[in-house]
Amino acid sequence: METTVLVVGGGATGVGVARDLAMRGVDVTLVERGGLSSGTSGRSHGLLHSGARYAEADALGAQECIRENEIIRDIAGDAVRDTGGLFVSLEDDDPAYFEEKLSACHEHGIPAEEISVAAARERVPDLAADVDRVMSVPDGVIYPSRLVAANAASAEEHGADVFTHAPLEDLHVEDGEIVAADVGGSVDDTVEADYVVNATGAWAGGCAALAGVDVEMRPNKGVMVAVDYEGLGPVLNRCRDPADGDIVIPHDRQVVLGTTSVDVDDPDEYDEEAWEVEKMFEECGRMLPPVADLDVSRTYWGVRPLYGPDEDSRDGSRGISRGFFLLDHAEDGVDNFASVVGGKLTTYRMMAAATADHVCDVLGVDAECRTADSTLPGADDPSVLNQLVERYDARSPADEDVVDAA
Repeated sequence: METTVLVVGGGATGVGVARDLAMRGVDVTLVERGGLSSGTSGRSHGLLHSGARYAEADALGAQECIRENEIIRDIAGDAVRDTGGLFVSLEDDDPAYFEEKLSACHEHGIPAEEISVAAARERVPDLAADVDRVMSVPDGVIYPSRLVAANAASAEEHGADVFTHAPLEDLHVEDGEIVAADVGGSVDDTVEADYVVNATGAWAGGCAALAGVDVEMRPNKGVMVAVDYEGLGPVLNRCRDPADGDIVIPHDRQVVLGTTSVDVDDPDEYDEEAWEVEKMFEECGRMLPPVADLDVSRTYWGVRPLYGPDEDSRDGSRGISRGFFLLDHAEDGVDNFASVVGGKLTTYRMMAAATADHVCDVLGVDAECRTADSTLPGADDPSVLNQLVERYDARSPADEDVVDAA
């Protein structure tokens, strides 16, 4: 099999890269070891960030989030849900933090405003009794399986080939270039490509190692707990330094409570610890007390694709937004190979655009990114999106209740 660009990894960033390159007229093949969105994308909490979470700590990250938030709303239709969001400050939370966040949101162009506690209770009647102040922001909810599947369908509409259950088994390097990739499963063939993009997220270190390249990842797990709770309108965020159990994501008849942050050695092998689940009920119940006493509907863990050198520079700080890194492995002696790591689901399209820009520069392709202005297939019809989820085996724990219900 021959292709111009081989993209390894079928999460949001990988399919985003495949879509972007295909729309520029580049011959693209994407391979994913499982179904699409089976890694981090489909095991996230699914927050469509407004940027408010990072506003006081990372101006660039906040600005990227609000820009991509608006773009995704325009192109993704029913792959997202426009819920709005509230940052909730309880009586024992630092009032200075609230002021700092609100001021930073205004500075970075994030539409945020303080609303009265009474107005917040009209939107969320079960809000905690000790709520002190509330800020309204344009957060939303992403249904990642739908988003990833729609991106894959768009990529194929523009000529890309997308293969699920096709694990990368080896990369062959000769004279400073990858000359072939062995792909198993549904492909079961050797793929010759002019360029290879490693978009495997938390697994990027293992993929890069097949080409003799060192990419130091710092995988970090977080738990999500879904419970049956109908009628929550906005996303709820605890207005404090980011910590365990500070977000509640509304679905139709459920909410998702999240999340922890624990470093792990292997993104495929880690303990799913009971204390993490208990922490979600304890902390999320501080904002929305009824959820503390509900039964678990489903529990799942995701693994963040954190880049080791970036994490080392933070000294353990969780409150700073994590950006993404595009690593050109020409600097490591492999000229036609790059890895894209880090970032957030909200900024997947931007990450993909930067990666596609780089690949096109290397290949001499003169074409502009068009992904911000082109609506995704099926965006206006949830049933079509759900059919795409089935087509690409993209069903994920993050939004399985929504996909099942439609």
